[in-house]
Amino acid sequence: MKIALVHDYLTQYGGAERTLESVTKIWPEAPVYTSILNKSKLDKQGFKLQKNPIVTSFMQKFPFKNRWANSYYLPIYPMAFENFIFDDFEVVFSINSYASKAVITKPETLHISYCCTPPRHLWNFDEYVAHHDKVKKSHRIILKPVISYLRMWDLVASTRVDSYVAISEAIRKKIKNVYHRESVVIHPPVNIKKFKEKLLKPSETDYFLIVSRLGGHKRVDLAIEAFNKIPDKKLIIIGSGPMKETYQKIASPNIIFKGRLSDSEMISYYQNCLAFLYPQEEDFGITALEAQAAGKPVIGYKKGGLLDTVIEGKTGIFFEKQEVSDMIKAVTNFDLGKFSNKDCIKNAASFSEEVFLSKIKSFVFNEYERKFKAII
Repeated sequence: MKIALVHDYLTQYGGAERTLESVTKIWPEAPVYTSILNKSKLDKQGFKLQKNPIVTSFMQKFPFKNRWANSYYLPIYPMAFENFIFDDFEVVFSINSYASKAVITKPETLHISYCCTPPRHLWNFDEYVAHHDKVKKSHRIILKPVISYLRMWDLVASTRVDSYVAISEAIRKKIKNVYHRESVVIHPPVNIKKFKEKLLKPSETDYFLIVSRLGGHKRVDLAIEAFNKIPDKKLIIIGSGPMKETYQKIASPNIIFKGRLSDSEMISYYQNCLAFLYPQEEDFGITALEAQAAGKPVIGYKKGGLLDTVIEGKTGIFFEKQEVSDMIKAVTNFDLGKFSNKDCIKNAASFSEEVFLSKIKSFVFNEYERKFKAII
């Protein structure tokens, strides 16, 4: 079985890129097709494939590609992926939240889409731009017809996929609602093993923890507003992003920003927090599982992928509304004594990389066999 892997863009090291790393362990020599590669940035962040060659599109030669990848160049991605040729491959496996599902294959080629989400900037445009200060109101008016066109293109592109895999139940429903396609749920992998080693404790004690990019829909601002009103509770925030300086200016002294940390430092903060805070709605949410892998419960917004990964009352608690008052109530009523480290670790183990690889491999081979039989 000759397979090609396809990824939207390799410009940052997030959950989708970690998933790609795992998939290459099944197919260690399969080429990876992508629109843009920022190799120096990914190398610094520890991104590592197996022996897989990376094939980039014509967008790799664009000026300012790293700065404009998620803004001015968005309308060009469709053409970039449609220009790739996959005639020599029996299977194409795309990992996408935007355009890589648009690749054009021969009818006899099996195309499986591992869908992280239908594109947020297309199907949740108003919500998406509401949390991006760099998108001016005047720009939003201009963008409307562009977004309308890209929505139509996205619907056409969605029909090129033979089989969909969703990363969570929430995304399975979105695929059904947006594309009118069925899908199976296979949760992304979480590196459980790295949390087993006990590391040196940080100097801070009795703190709640957030590990997140600072900006966009992550709603770290909600947690900051909440902790500003409960100064006897300590919050540590790990991560960086475009809103970091803004958040620091509005945060009270009980909120500590750590910026980017090494893996070992971050794991230590996970292992020694009271609980992990999750104020945003995510498609899946790997950090909530990382906290559980470290034996810590989650306090999170009751929506999205978190419903797949947190067992209410056993490995965490939810707040119903994405409002400051609801988060304050959840934090002040939180009782660590009601939660077991073992329960949290056991739940996280069911999302391990080994489980993911087994499910993905079985799914791809079963779909390949089914399509091959249909052809002959």
